[in-house]
Amino acid sequence: MRNFNYSAIKDQKWDSDILGFIAAIYKEAGKQELYLKQQPEKLNKLVEIAKIQSTESSNAIEGIVTTSTRLKQLALEKTTPKNRDEEEIAGYRDALKIIHENFDVIPITQNYILQLHKVMYGHMNNPYAGRTKNVQNYIAATYPDGHTETLFTPLAPFETPEALDRICEEYNRVIGNHEIEPLIAIPVFIHDFLCIHPFNDGNGRMSRILTTLLLYRSGFYVGKYISLEAKIAKNKDLYYDALQASQVGWHEGKDDATPFIKYLLGTVLSAYKDFEDRFELVRDKISALETVRRATKQKIGRFNKLDIMGLCPSLSVSSIEGALRKLVELQELRREGTGRATKYYRLN
Repeated sequence: MRNFNYSAIKDQKWDSDILGFIAAIYKEAGKQELYLKQQPEKLNKLVEIAKIQSTESSNAIEGIVTTSTRLKQLALEKTTPKNRDEEEIAGYRDALKIIHENFDVIPITQNYILQLHKVMYGHMNNPYAGRTKNVQNYIAATYPDGHTETLFTPLAPFETPEALDRICEEYNRVIGNHEIEPLIAIPVFIHDFLCIHPFNDGNGRMSRILTTLLLYRSGFYVGKYISLEAKIAKNKDLYYDALQASQVGWHEGKDDATPFIKYLLGTVLSAYKDFEDRFELVRDKISALETVRRATKQKIGRFNKLDIMGLCPSLSVSSIEGALRKLVELQELRREGTGRATKYYRLN
């Protein structure tokens, strides 16, 4: 079986891109802490939006969807699931809620990972919820002509429990001893988790749950206010490319996790940048029209109402719609399309 030794990471030389990401994330995390002390009450809406987007996006990556109205109701626990997709969405919501509220008392162990997996399937009758896989799984790609190709073969079922224990032990040891920078150790752990692929189903969603948990436990709380899952969903091809590039030679211990580390750190930094932009829009007491005007100035090219809603969490949907209509009338924006296909772009 693959050997895990996270202490070896400390001897690796990291390029300027990774070092730059780490420095920038610490800088943004420090700024976020100041913002939270200044006006914490104004950020509650950001938390609500992030919950909805995270629940929607992490499931959508796996093809699990429902209507936007049902999604919001499920994410905010205002309804019960009606079908299998909605049961999976509700389960992810429950697991994410546990992370948000209890991250500081959730150790990184196989037992707790299995419990979180069981919570994720808590609305379904799944006999393998909370249990490691019992059949060999594969990471495959399906091409336009219909043929599939195996890209990576994870560990066999009989190897999985021990491997899961080992990566948890290694992570806890190097973090506990301050041997490894957490922003390096976290993506390495998640990469190994995905290569092990410990469950029959739900590995991708569990990896995103664990990413949030590990970041929170190391003091990086951006996922509470900006959905990391939405960032990954928006650029999921880059996510899969980085993962595939990092998997080469994994079984032999000759893999290079650098592409995945860069991808994940870039995603975290982008979320921090978004947080700063959105905080600027909720900090000042300005009219709905001016808030939306400032939000549109942060967009390049075409955008839709949902893009602006994400930037203006303190405004109602009707206020945003009214402001967009007014900006069109003032010839600051041009509107294209109708209904859900409606797009806007700035004229100056």
